[in-house]
Amino acid sequence: MATASIGGLASGLNTADIISQLITLESAPQLKLKSRLATEQNRLSSLQQLNARLAALADSAKALAGADTTTGTWAALKATSSNTAVSVTASTAAVPGAFTVTVGQTALSHQLAFTDAHAKTDVVTGAGTDVVLKRAGQADVSISTTGGTLDEVAAAINAADQGVRATLVKVGTVGGTDQFRLLVESTATGAAQDFDLTAADGSPLLGGATVRAGRDASIEIGGITATSSTNTFTDITPGVTITLGTAATGTADIAVTRDAATRSAAVKTLVTDLNSILDAISTATANNADTKKAGVLSGDSTLRGVVGDLTETVYPTDGTSLASYGIELDRKGRFTFDEAKFAAAYAADPDGVTAAITGTSGLAARVQSAAGAASDKYDGTVTSAVNGKNTSIRRLTESIESWDDRLALRRTTLERQYTALETVLSKLQGQSAWLAGQLSSLTSSQE
Repeated sequence: MATASIGGLASGLNTADIISQLITLESAPQLKLKSRLATEQNRLSSLQQLNARLAALADSAKALAGADTTTGTWAALKATSSNTAVSVTASTAAVPGAFTVTVGQTALSHQLAFTDAHAKTDVVTGAGTDVVLKRAGQADVSISTTGGTLDEVAAAINAADQGVRATLVKVGTVGGTDQFRLLVESTATGAAQDFDLTAADGSPLLGGATVRAGRDASIEIGGITATSSTNTFTDITPGVTITLGTAATGTADIAVTRDAATRSAAVKTLVTDLNSILDAISTATANNADTKKAGVLSGDSTLRGVVGDLTETVYPTDGTSLASYGIELDRKGRFTFDEAKFAAAYAADPDGVTAAITGTSGLAARVQSAAGAASDKYDGTVTSAVNGKNTSIRRLTESIESWDDRLALRRTTLERQYTALETVLSKLQGQSAWLAGQLSSLTSSQE
């Protein structure tokens, strides 16, 4: 509880400043605690960041460690074609292999090019205003064109959404009026898209039409012919899809191979992530005689252990080496990755390279184990260090708060003491003035 202060009224001293200076002197231990708290908070923040990165490394290594042939990095396949007009894709259901495709024909839509040319405003539907769409094996579809003009016929066909589309093609000018012919084609390709378009009474429309029949696409693989209503042959072999360009001809050599580039990129990413973690730990734990350059976690033995565990992952448990796959440690303790060497090793022995990286004893699994042992949310070594820092920070905070109470009490005590001092001095000054007055009156009476 605060006390009233009458500082300096009797003594002339600035007791408020004196008390503040005394409190400052007595708060030195608290200042040291606050300095330690700031240091511990910095160390905690650095540990938490490193722990999060280690956890992310463990997750990415786990994903790479799985040699699943249906999903993930090691399931990726690459499909190539020697003919730019014949494209190919391969899903994870495909099997590595090669074959030659011979293009028979591409798929076409069914098309009617009507003979007579007219102005857009000419009525072209005969006695009625409807046109009739006919398909084999299906009920006729009557399409109302409102007024029966050429422009209305085209618009009505498109609005009917019956699997055909109409286009007016300008073919010349008569007497200053543009002339157009009607072109109608199926929206899909294939032999099954045949149709006819007549006037309402069944008579030919616009003088009849030149027909380009719809057709299926066809290709031949090893003497076997395959057809498709479109230019795409889905799962022509398991997991392989071939698409023909509209002008595709000739042959195409198709190859489905393991995607070495994807696997190489994944291993390179793992190596990069490892080095990034090692560099971050090195910076955080740097120990320099010049303390201004020392890392925030300088001397942390836990992190030195993590570095050792991570670098040890480069050595397979069977005593072999990853050097032949392009993975080594340099003299600074950092991982190196030779993409060319990895590619050569993979081309020579894809299963051996896969086994060296994946599975329960591969590089990725060893990295996962080391990073997981450090960052496990329950008993990871770095996680435990984080928990220890949190406990230390909590205790320091409590000690600082206790010092706040202690110093507040000390300030109250000093204020009371100096207030009492001023009160006593004030009384003494009053008595002194009274005595001086008495002595002065005695001197006057004697005179």
